[in-house]
Amino acid sequence: MAAKAKLPQSKLRFSPKVAELKLGAYTPQSQRTGAIARKKGMSAMWDEWGVRVPVTVLQLENVQVVSLVKTSNPDHPRIQIGYGIRKEKNTTKPLMGHFKAQGVKPKARLFEFPITPDAALPVGTEITAAHFVPGQLVDVSATSIGKGFQGVMKRWGFSGGRASHGNSLAHRTPGSTGNINPGRVYPGKKMPGRMGGKSATVLRLPVMKVDTALNCIWLKGSVPGPDEQFIKVRDSIKLVKHKLFPEGASVPFPTYIPGQSPELPRELIAKT
Repeated sequence: MAAKAKLPQSKLRFSPKVAELKLGAYTPQSQRTGAIARKKGMSAMWDEWGVRVPVTVLQLENVQVVSLVKTSNPDHPRIQIGYGIRKEKNTTKPLMGHFKAQGVKPKARLFEFPITPDAALPVGTEITAAHFVPGQLVDVSATSIGKGFQGVMKRWGFSGGRASHGNSLAHRTPGSTGNINPGRVYPGKKMPGRMGGKSATVLRLPVMKVDTALNCIWLKGSVPGPDEQFIKVRDSIKLVKHKLFPEGASVPFPTYIPGQSPELPRELIAKT
């Protein structure tokens, strides 16, 4: 049996390592790492115009860089981020070996984020709420709340049948699912089934407030998943007529570095 062809080693290497973490200059072509947060619930706040804004509170706790992930393209590295602390007895041996090799404590959850080479971070770097700028736009991804097996009215928003006048036991039925030609149901037909419990992403949520003491960020609107769900938060990537950061904002790049970045007050509130 012929051996599989392998890429040359020059094309297969780790993303660039950073010998010493220093502040850099952010450019529109740069892509910073994201972070892992935990959903704490929803609340409301009032902006500078007195408008009530619904917000979701996300908290970052012991968020660290775990490893730099090997990729086939050195221009598109990936970085692995870990959240929280997990007991060693509850960690599998393969993962425990991974954490010991990187020199970090076991993490409760791991996610990867694509970055640009200039945004690489050394292993062990902590990501805090100060990584985000009030007024910037972020994308959040998480597993949505599972609703179980649901009908077409709840799952797809069907109007259902008539309430009276000739309707017999067909008030919430989907109705016809096809015809005699081609004599089958097309794939993807909207029918009853399991609803929720899938990965969902919400784009371009504004950061309304950053609390550096509690390590929390307030996002405008709702976020997928129940309370205490792990949420992936990153800088928005689909910007059509939007700006990622507000004008004149000081962007911490590649992340907020205590001692090098300017000191911040406890609360940073976005201007609307």
